[in-house]
Parts: sequence; C-alpha cells; structure tokens
Amino acid sequence: MRRSAVALTIVALALPVCALAAEEETEAGMTAETFSGLELRSIGPALMSGRIADIAIHPTDHSIWYVAVGSGGVWKTVNAGTTWEPIFDDVSVYSTGCVVIDPSNPHTVWVGTGENVGGRHVGFGDGIYKSTDGGANWTNMGLSDTQHLSEIIIHPEDSNTLWVAAQGPLWSAGGERGLYKTTDGGETWTNVLSAGEWTGVTDVVMDPRDPDVLYAATWQHHRTVAALVDGGPETGIHRTTDGGQSWTRLTEGLPKGNMGKIGLAVSPQKPDVLYAAIELDNSKGGVWRSADRGATWTKQSDAVAGATGPHYYQELVASPHAFDRIYLMDVRIQVSDDGGATFRRLKEEDKHSDNHALAFLPDDPDYLLAGTDGGLYESFDLAESWRYVANLPVTQFYKLALDDSEPFYNVYGGTQDNNTQGGPVRTASVNGIRNADWFITLFADGHQPAVEPGNPNIVYSEWQEGNLTRTDRATGGIVYIQPQPEPGDPPERFNWDAPILISPHSPTRVYYGSQRVWRSDDRGDSWTPVSPDLTKDEDRMLLPVMNRQWSSTAPWDFGAMSVYNTITSLAESPITEGVLWAGTDDGLIQVSSDGGSNWTAIPVGDLPGVPDTAFVNNIVADLYDADTAYVALDNHKFGDFAPYLVTTTDRGRSWRSMVGDLPDRHLVWRLVQDHVDADLFFLATEFGIFFTVDGGDQWIELEGGVPTISFRDLAIQRRENDLVGASFGRGFYVLDDYTPLREVSEEVLTAEAYLFQVKNALWYTQRPTLGQGGRASQGAGYYIADNPPFGAVFTYHLADGLTTLEDDRRETEKKLEKEWEDTPYVGYEALEAERRQPEPAILLTIRDAEGEVVRTITGPAKKGFHRVAWDLRYPTTKAIKQITTEPNPWERGGGGHKAPPGSYTITLSKRTDGEVTQLAGPEPFEVVRVFPGTLEGTPPAETAEYMERVAELRRAVTAADDALKNGFVRVEKLSEALDNSTIGPGTLDTRLETIKQQLFDLDGALGGNRSMASFNLPQTPNVARRLRVASISEGMSDYGPTPNHRRQLEIAETEFAEILPELKALLEVDLPALETKMEAEGVPWSPGRPLPDVN
Repeated sequence: MRRSAVALTIVALALPVCALAAEEETEAGMTAETFSGLELRSIGPALMSGRIADIAIHPTDHSIWYVAVGSGGVWKTVNAGTTWEPIFDDVSVYSTGCVVIDPSNPHTVWVGTGENVGGRHVGFGDGIYKSTDGGANWTNMGLSDTQHLSEIIIHPEDSNTLWVAAQGPLWSAGGERGLYKTTDGGETWTNVLSAGEWTGVTDVVMDPRDPDVLYAATWQHHRTVAALVDGGPETGIHRTTDGGQSWTRLTEGLPKGNMGKIGLAVSPQKPDVLYAAIELDNSKGGVWRSADRGATWTKQSDAVAGATGPHYYQELVASPHAFDRIYLMDVRIQVSDDGGATFRRLKEEDKHSDNHALAFLPDDPDYLLAGTDGGLYESFDLAESWRYVANLPVTQFYKLALDDSEPFYNVYGGTQDNNTQGGPVRTASVNGIRNADWFITLFADGHQPAVEPGNPNIVYSEWQEGNLTRTDRATGGIVYIQPQPEPGDPPERFNWDAPILISPHSPTRVYYGSQRVWRSDDRGDSWTPVSPDLTKDEDRMLLPVMNRQWSSTAPWDFGAMSVYNTITSLAESPITEGVLWAGTDDGLIQVSSDGGSNWTAIPVGDLPGVPDTAFVNNIVADLYDADTAYVALDNHKFGDFAPYLVTTTDRGRSWRSMVGDLPDRHLVWRLVQDHVDADLFFLATEFGIFFTVDGGDQWIELEGGVPTISFRDLAIQRRENDLVGASFGRGFYVLDDYTPLREVSEEVLTAEAYLFQVKNALWYTQRPTLGQGGRASQGAGYYIADNPPFGAVFTYHLADGLTTLEDDRRETEKKLEKEWEDTPYVGYEALEAERRQPEPAILLTIRDAEGEVVRTITGPAKKGFHRVAWDLRYPTTKAIKQITTEPNPWERGGGGHKAPPGSYTITLSKRTDGEVTQLAGPEPFEVVRVFPGTLEGTPPAETAEYMERVAELRRAVTAADDALKNGFVRVEKLSEALDNSTIGPGTLDTRLETIKQQLFDLDGALGGNRSMASFNLPQTPNVARRLRVASISEGMSDYGPTPNHRRQLEIAETEFAEILPELKALLEVDLPALETKMEAEGVPWSPGRPLPDVN
C-alpha cells in the first residue's frame, strides 16, 4: 500500500529574495539543512586512488603540494604527502583541470575547473577560482561558461596578470573558448585568442625571459555520444610578443592538414627552443622542434600519445634539469633526451599507467612526481623506483553492487581504470576499514558489477565494452561469460558500460545487454537472446560532428569512441515475472510484457520535457506495482545538463515528470526506491544525492558529510537499511540506517523532540588489527576509513534545540546589530543569572528488560537531526578522584563492562535549570550477538553478572586507593600545620607518624611494594593486581571469565575485605581524632578538617 504523501510548503533556500514569513515556514521543514545531521560516511578506498589532472609544488616550501584531481576537487598536503586535506569540497563543482601557485605570493592559488581531457566520462566546470589563503577559502572569478580549463599562466612579476587556456565545451558549440587574459586579478577578462565555435585553447606556455612572449595551442574538437573528432583546420600554434594583444599563427614546417590536440613546452635552458606534440588525422602524430622561437619547425619523430587516444594525454613537459629532455604524457610516459628525435618509455615498474601530470623539484634532478589515473607516484631516482601515495581516496566509480554477506556486507564497484574493487562497508576492527581490506575481482576499467543474492561468493564483473566475467570468490577463479552471436548473426554491440541484471525471480537468471537483450538461466554459462536489435542501428560515421559529416581521413580518435547504438539499462518487474524494460544510448525505451517475445518501443522524445537525443541512464521497475517504472535520462552529451526523470504507471503508455524542484545542471544518473515506503526514493545526480518522501514532488539534498561530487550509482542494502553511493572521484559513501526518513513528516519535524526507531545493535569485541586503535604505529599517512559507531545508534530530531539565557539574549542582539540598532545593556543581575545558569542537556537513558537504568549519555542539544551512539557498556564504577594523575597509556578508557545481548529501551529527556523532562520514548531495541566463538565460553549474561562483581570491587578498590592518596596528603598537610604551630615537639608528631606508617602498610597491601616496583621486581600479587587479572580479558574477548579469572576475583575480594576495615578505622576514626586534637590546640587549619569556629 502506498503511503499518502505529506503536503509541505517548500521555499528553496538558494533564492535571493524570500519573505521572512516564508523563511520561518521552511525553518523546520524539508530542507537540506534540516537533514544535515544525517551524515554519510566515507569508506574510501585509497587502494588505487584516481585520476590526477595537475600538480603544483610550493616554490620555496617543497613539502606543500596542491593536487587537482580530475573529478575529485583539490587536495593539499603540507608534509609532502604524509597527510592530505580536501580544500575544494564546498565549491559548486568537483571537476578540475589545473592548479597554479602565484610565484610572487604563494598564498594565492588559482584553480581551473573542468577536466582538461576529452574523455567520455569527464566532469565539467564553472570557471576559474582563486584563493588568497592557501586554499582555505575560494572565490569564483568568472569564465563560468568555459566548462574545461586546461592551463593557467601567472605573470612572474605581476600577480594581477594571468592568461587562462579555455578548451570550452566538449559536447557542444559555443561557450567561452580561447585564451583569456586579466590584468586586474580576475575581476575582468578579455579573450585575446579565439577561433570558431568549436575551437578553444588547450595549452599555453611562456618564455621565462620575457612574460610578453607566449605560445598557445588552439584545439578544434567535438565529442558526441557516438564519436570524437579531435581536430580540425582551426587547430594551430600561435605566438604573441606583446602579452596577447596580437598573435601570429606559426606554420613554417608544421603539418598542413588537420591538427588535433597539441602539447607545448619551452626549453628552460634555451628558451628559443620550443617543442610541440601534435595529433594528426586518425590519431597519428609526431613531435616537432623549433630552435628560433617558433619561426620554423622540424619534425623530430612520429611520437604521439596512444592508448585511449591523444585527446586523453599529449601534455608535453620539458625537464628543468637537462636540455632537450622532454616528457610526453601517455599511457606510459615517453621520454626523449634529444629534443624529440627518439623516445623511450620511462621506467614505470610498480606504478599505474595513464599519466597526465609531472612535477619536478628545482634542486633535485632525480626527483619526479607523477599524476596518473591511479593517483600520485613519487620517484627519488629518476624513475628507477616509485612510491605510491596510498592515502588519496579519489577513486572514480561507475557502478556498484552490494552483497548479503553476514554480519557485514561488501560493496563492489567498477572503476575508471582501476579494476573492479570489492570491500567491506564495516569491519570488526577497532582500526576501521584499511586499504588491505579491499580486493580486486577483475582487472582493467571496471563497470557494472552484480552479486548473486544468497550466494555472495558469485560476483559478476566486466571490463569495458561488455567483457563480462563471473568470479568465484571461494577459489578466485574468473570465467569469461560474454554472450556470443551465432553464425549469421550480426556482431554484438556492447556499451562501454554494458548493463547486467540479476532477475528478482531467480538468483541464477542473468540478463545482459548488447543491442539485444540476452538471458541466461545458469549464471552465464549459456545464453539466449530474448530480443531483436532494440536500438536505432545507425552508422555513426554518417552522424554529424561539429554540424557536418567527416570523411574517413579526418581527425577521428577511434580509440576514444565507445560502441554506439547499444542498450544501457535493464530492469525486470519484481512483481510480475517477464515484464522487462530496456533503455538505449540512442534515445529509445523498450518494454516487453512476455519475457522478451514482443517489445514496444517508446522514443524518449515522447516523454514530457525530454529531448529526443537523451541517453537512458537508468530504468527502475517499481517494487510494488508491475505497471510502474521510472526512467532517469541525461542529455549532457549534447551540451544539455538539465535533469530528466520520468515515471509511468501504465507500462509506458503515459508518463509524467518527477523532476520536481531538482536544481539545474544536476543531471540524473540513478534512482532507487525504498523497499518499505513506496514514496521514498533516493536519487544520484551530477552534484550530490537527493531523497524524496512524496514520490518526487520535492527533492531534498543529503549534504551531511558529503563533498560536492558526482554520484553515478546508488544501491540499498535491504537487511541493514543502508544507502550506498558510488561517487565518481571520491570513492564510496554510506548512509547507515536511513530508516528515520520513513518516519519523516510535518508532525515529526515540528514536534519539540522526536526519537526514531532504533536499529538492532551488534554485540561483539572489536579487534585490534594493528595492535592498537586508530592508525596504531603505522604513521599519519596510513589510510583508514571509519566504521560506523560501535554499539547502538540513536537518532532524534529537535525542532528548536535547547538554549540558555545568554543564547536568547545574543540571538536578540544579533538581529538588532544587523539593523544597526541599539543593543541595550541588560544589567548585572541578568548577567549574573546567565553566569549561574547550567548548560542545558539532552539525556538518552538506556534501560534493560527489567527497566533498570544501564547508562545515561548526553547528546547534542541544537536544533535538527542528531545521532548518538551507546558503546554497549555500563558506566565506569571507578572512583571520581580528588587527586588527578597522569593517565596510564596502556589502560582502556571509556565506560565500564559490556552489557549482555538482550532487550533494551531508550528514552529521550532534557535537563534545563536542573529539571529533567522526558521528551520521547521509550523506544525498544535489541542487542544481538554475532561471531560465535570456536570455543564455548561463559554465556554473556553470566559474564555480565561476573563483571558486576568486578565492577563493584573496582568501585571500592579505586575509592580506597584515592582515599589512601588523600590520606597521605592530609598527613603531609597536618605535618606542615604542626611545624607552623606553637605546640612543641612531642606526642602529636608521634601519633601523626604512626598513622603515616599505617597508611604505607595499607597502600602496600592494596597496590604492592612501591620500592620493589621501581626496580621491576616480581611481587606476590596484591589486590589491585588480582583485580586487573580478573577483568583484563573482558575488553579483548567475548569468551567470558575462566576459572582462573574467578579465583583471582575471589582472592581479591577476600584480601580487600581484610584491608577495608583497617583503612576505614584509620581514615574515619584515628585521623579525625588526631585532627580534632590539633584543632583544640589551635594548630593552623589544613585540608580535610572541619572549618574552625570563631570565638
């Protein structure tokens, strides 16, 4: 049954003008800010990192690096890569092409957004950004329509003068293209070099002797969904000698026909020498050299970047240490020591391929820092060996799948050029999730994975263009299972990211898409096509690029072109078997009601508001109704970044839009539907994750814990009610237990407080995988991702939060200050009342099945959503000490012993001005044991009873220990008081010394001989030692107490029972009697004695 939608009035917070009343209406409403307390958790990994676009090393402090990640923002290190900080997360885009440090003021950093390559999955930018405080804050300085910025040159003597190479839009004509110059620090820009609507500037270099002399490479290119033409007649090399006011196209000795992507370099040693790596027709090319500032050129060799195509590389870098040594970025770096005449491959053992950036140190000729598709690599011996920077979690994931492993499930993701990776979303380790917890199921570019329900050892993975495999994780074996055509059939066309679907009606039935839909009922061992060609089956060579057709001899980049006219998405109704859906890259949706015997085509142009060129990203069959489906489409490969999302409730005969209030440019990648609430959906877009509780009328972004990043896929782990997102540049993110969103309503959000249902808590012992917590002894650079909080997690919402008198006063004053009105002085009585007022608190009280209080913990008191974890432990019974000492680094802190599995409740209360008021609850939850041991130990409930005895004895022993320490202090102060009295030496001194010696005796019985301990000599176990032995395993094991542990507790209880009466008599009778005598004699007051009377 569908839940009726909650009608709420929403006003977008981003609107520049909103009436005050409207703001108040949405304050407690369905806004991103309201739900920011529901934070997503980054789980990495950093196993293979991701594509690096550019590197900038501080000119004087070589431990400071800025790294522009192609689709992961900008990262900064101040210790040469030991630790990193993402510094671009709050900017409106995530894709970057270049980063440059101002040589005159290294605190100023410039970033050009939009990737600088022409790949099929690149992100787009919104201009150039500037930071004047080392990346702490950023300002967009314009050029918002460039989409792809590839280079920034800063004048070496004038920080306000810059030149910026703008490639312009990849998928469409127009935009801002060319070389832009500013002389006022980015306030205004002038296009000083431009050509046609398809031509931008891809590279610019400066003569180090004269900043008015620059060389720029224009680049005419256009990528479509079907093809890439990577050059044209407007591509060329240009020179200016007046800072860009006028330009000369350099032609002498250069190719006469079409040219493609060009990389430029100036020799640092002899700046009259220039180098150019030039792409020619059909991905051929070469390297040219000029010895006269570009007036004439000589072809040196046929070297050109290859692999996926020159569009992806072609950066040319001249060594600052060796004349005529140049590096050509390529799948493997090509290096020439003779100005490009001959090239060799740079030694890249133990290093990722696909190189895009190379940086040097001015004082170390053997140092290289390389940026690749797999992250950063550092060499100190000129590429003889490489160090991988293994703590940058910027992996680009295309798609993901979740298994149902117990007790913790795994996530699998196909990556851009970094294999198909799998790993846990949670571990039992106290250290969290390490790179070592991840594994590879398949090599190459990974794409959509799948895992057999109920059998997590069967994992499907694929490399690009439909090469499907099945991995048995029990053996590690990989079986190639791609469907093959029969004799006489046309060749199969598989998309770069071909869709796989495991039928919801049979875990061994698999559907796969080429231009046809294939079905296997034996896990891919054999296949049967269940459709004809469902695409338009066009000849992509006849389709227009740059608004015209091109002959076979043209600047095609065939290695970069995905197979076209393919199926991109598949779905089957979980309600009715055989209701199949397929979507294509050429604008068709197909539906079959009979398992594929018959298909009905639906052109996407027939959908409301959808252009006929839209690419079908995702089709989702409704979980509750066989006639309902949802389709996410995008048209960005035609330069249109609008979101498109539609639904049908009559199996495709009619459609309506679900875009609602989604922001512009948030093209839609993936939709998932909750398996309990039919109106709760989650949406992956180009810049974030959204959810709706009303079937799509209103979308709310989940901003908590998430940077600006593209999410290309989402999945729900139904057992855990977790939402997992695959980002394209920042790894995986998990929203643990999203069930509170099922309960959200206007009534919930306006209630003073609301406590949501509690997920069962898992009971186990966290394992010290590295010997200690955190990174242990592995160093600050050791990468770990957080597990979810251990124990039971409680979620609550406060409509207004708790405030103090001072909070209320300051809130009123801030409004007056904003209007520049008087802020009256409230007076000393009001200020004193503020000073005396205790901080308000939110209290969460856990009770066991008998209603006994187990623990009370405090939570945040501000308005909004909050999550607080109980670590399943009772409070500590250790004494609250008057005399603090240095903490023992080997002693486990925190609460007391672990509560046993069982039934519990949680209650939410507030404490204001000393008064406690219950707000919500009780909510029941279970604590459930996992990981049964190999050996059968003491049952947890019995262990808890034993630990109650330990806790009671610890309470008494720690109190006695502190009382002893205080006793020594009292004796010391009494001795000082006697020395300052008029009483002569005698009886009181003797009595005081006797008490002191008795304290020493009791201290030895309780804690051992201090002198022997100082020499590390073995001693007969004392009470404290036996108590420690009795409880030492509790934090490390679920096995429970052994007979040896029980015996030590018995001895400790017996021995302490003998010590306690003596200690009480000494501290409560003997010492007070002596203090009374001293008071009678008029001895100066000392701590521990009653206050003296005044006659």
